[in-house]
Amino acid sequence: MSAMTQTTDNILAVGTRKGLWLARSNDRTDWLLSGPYFLMNEVASVALDSRHSPPRILAGLLSPHWGPTVVMSDDLGETWTEPEAGAITFPSGSGESLGRIWQLQPDSAARPDVVWAGCEPISVWKSTDGGTSFELNQALWNHPHRPDWGEGYGGAAAHTVLPSPADETVHVAISSGGVYRSDDGGDSWAARNRGISAYFLPDPDPEFGQCVHKVARDAGDPSRLYAQNHHGVYRSDDSGDTWVSIAEGLPADFGFVMLAHPRTSGTVWTIPLVADGERIPPDGELAVYRSTDAGGTWARLDSGLPQSEYNAVLRDAAALDTSEPVGVYFGTRAGDVYASADEGGTFTLVASNLPDVLCVRAAQLGSPEP
Repeated sequence: MSAMTQTTDNILAVGTRKGLWLARSNDRTDWLLSGPYFLMNEVASVALDSRHSPPRILAGLLSPHWGPTVVMSDDLGETWTEPEAGAITFPSGSGESLGRIWQLQPDSAARPDVVWAGCEPISVWKSTDGGTSFELNQALWNHPHRPDWGEGYGGAAAHTVLPSPADETVHVAISSGGVYRSDDGGDSWAARNRGISAYFLPDPDPEFGQCVHKVARDAGDPSRLYAQNHHGVYRSDDSGDTWVSIAEGLPADFGFVMLAHPRTSGTVWTIPLVADGERIPPDGELAVYRSTDAGGTWARLDSGLPQSEYNAVLRDAAALDTSEPVGVYFGTRAGDVYASADEGGTFTLVASNLPDVLCVRAAQLGSPEP
């Protein structure tokens, strides 16, 4: 190969109700699938920590026999390690036990050993050793609002943790508690939900209690956030202090997915679903919607997707990579996984008939060849 040739390999991690699958591709169109790993374990959370080379894989497992734990691989799934005492355990005497690990989120490159976890019961945890062990965030656990946080349809969860790459700001999204922000790295937390409707409560505009489904942070402006809620799609331009609706132009304002471009400010993707009782793509037609103007307008993307689809896409069953152009990936509750190498312009099928897809994560491997 020539001196400037770049060899690129892409990895996709797919966590399901009954195990983990990994897929590799050189062109993001044809994929080689391996697995299952941890068959019959629910894999509700996966992180591909690209601060390591190759990316470190962290997976939050839930065994029907042994309960929840975090496992780790530094060789793309060839071998796995698990802390003997469990990576996430409540302090002795707390009277609590871990139910599920909903989110594993590496921090920024400036904090290379920090990984966050969002769990059930509603709690946030921080690791300073790359995910080997985690410490409970006491400030959120002891927050005066916690006794009044509700349980979403899928469970009581801190399902989104967003550390800012710019400073010590961290956002957390809770079902059903709303969005909370820390300005001091997790030492204190305050609700940040003004403008987000909670139509199902006696007061539709409460300080907290909103059923937020997913939050994403804008790449160009860390103070800009996007949120998909239980009926409502929103943007905040002031780090969550206030929110405005950006649902106009979408076929439905319900859904779970919200993704923000890793480099380009204002570009986001969502996958709308119909209403509470159905939770299906509108008219049974699966489509991704992309905005390039921070939610001002939306474009429908469905090339390569099935014309008829009645299965939902869950909040973490969608992901982006950092390639150029950006890859868009998602999996359905029918076990079908799709990939786009052109920011959603065209999708191809990666895998089909897997168990219920709970989480999808993507990363790129690359090294110049002489």
